[in-house]
Amino acid sequence: MTVRSRIIGCGSYLPSTILTNEELASRVDTSDEWITARTGIKQRHIAAEGETTSDLAVNAARMAMDHAGITAADIDLIIVATATPDNTFPATATKVQARLGVTGFAFDIQAVCSGFIYALTTADMYIRNGQAKTALVIGAETFSRILDWEDRRTCVLFGDGAGAVIVQATTGTGSTDDQGILASRLHSDGSKYELLYVDGGPSSTQTVGHVQMEGKEVFRHAVTNLASVIHEVLADTGMDIHDIDWLVPHQANRRILDGTARKFGISPDKVVITVDRHANTSAASIPLALSEAVHDGRIKRGQIIILEAMGGGFTWGASLIRW
Repeated sequence: MTVRSRIIGCGSYLPSTILTNEELASRVDTSDEWITARTGIKQRHIAAEGETTSDLAVNAARMAMDHAGITAADIDLIIVATATPDNTFPATATKVQARLGVTGFAFDIQAVCSGFIYALTTADMYIRNGQAKTALVIGAETFSRILDWEDRRTCVLFGDGAGAVIVQATTGTGSTDDQGILASRLHSDGSKYELLYVDGGPSSTQTVGHVQMEGKEVFRHAVTNLASVIHEVLADTGMDIHDIDWLVPHQANRRILDGTARKFGISPDKVVITVDRHANTSAASIPLALSEAVHDGRIKRGQIIILEAMGGGFTWGASLIRW
């Protein structure tokens, strides 16, 4: 028998404040037409004053736990993927752990927009080697705190939110008929650091800094890298694109989503899209989109889904899952 990591519950949380394109246009030199045409974004959620990344994470986690039908006593691992932690240290995951009353161990992963894929893959490894049986994996961000709200190239792109999944050990035959994570691939290329980064940090400037991005270059690398890593997880399982029921991508930009789908010949009907309402929530975007599609009934047990993302670093990765 083969140990697999099966997602048994999903949850999400979005702050109550919604910032529309029209409202942004009153603050910075832009327009709804300009933002929509270049990104597909119409609105984003913004954390309230005093509302932290751990607050968002806890709310998403509780929904995931309720959906899975488990309690804090069942969880022995928490991983939070975030580029916007509450504090430099300790890990935001430990604050989530304390508030939920979970024992075991907890830590953060920082791979920016790819963070959830990195965190899910890490949880899968702990489960498969027997160090954990049930893991809470969260992507949570308050990206509004690291935006320059006078820079229309970046401030229109991002939003705040959190998504969470409960991953639990199960057994299978080792074939692609098993439920759970069937294959994952991770990559990074630090030579592209200056194309997408934050110009601050404890060791360099002792400040938080703001997001800096070369949008055209990021777009070019994203479509190529995402197509490549999707090919890899398909090859690892002996599947092809026709076996895929759903693509749940990182919600960075509608043009990237459309470009990746076209490159593979994937029908737009098979792509879960939330970027129009959530904008880019970095590590939170995949679990937010996944939770929405699971709870509204689009994603059903037994279906094959691919999660994929690329973020600053560059980092990128994909997971192929039988739901």
